[in-house]
This record gives sequence, C-alpha cells and structure tokens, in this order.
Amino acid sequence: MSEKKTKNFILRVDAETMDAIEAWAADEFRSTNGQLQWIITEALRKAKRLPKKKQQEPKPEEL
Repeated sequence: MSEKKTKNFILRVDAETMDAIEAWAADEFRSTNGQLQWIITEALRKAKRLPKKKQQEPKPEEL
C-alpha cells in the first residue's frame, strides 16, 4: 500500500468562515480538514492546476 505524502501548515481563518466550513463539513459527513482538502482540490481542478492524474479522478458525485 502506498502512503500519501502530506504537508502540515497553519491556516488562519476568521470565525465566521470557519463556522461555515465546519457546518458544510458536517452536512457532508466530513471532517473539517477533509472538507478543506476537498474545497482546495475542487478549486485546483476547476482551474486546471492539478497534475493530469488527479484531473482524471472521478468526483464523488459522479460515482
């Protein structure tokens, strides 16, 4: 099994934005971290800034 490499970093977000992210994550049964990763990945995919391999992965709603 291959391990995914991750990088840790600190993100400062205002309280209202964080509340909205946490609520969205709860609505979709994700952790807050998972929701942020999904939001970032989707933004990168839409901007065509992901490597081609990642661009071709099916979105969860397409499964």
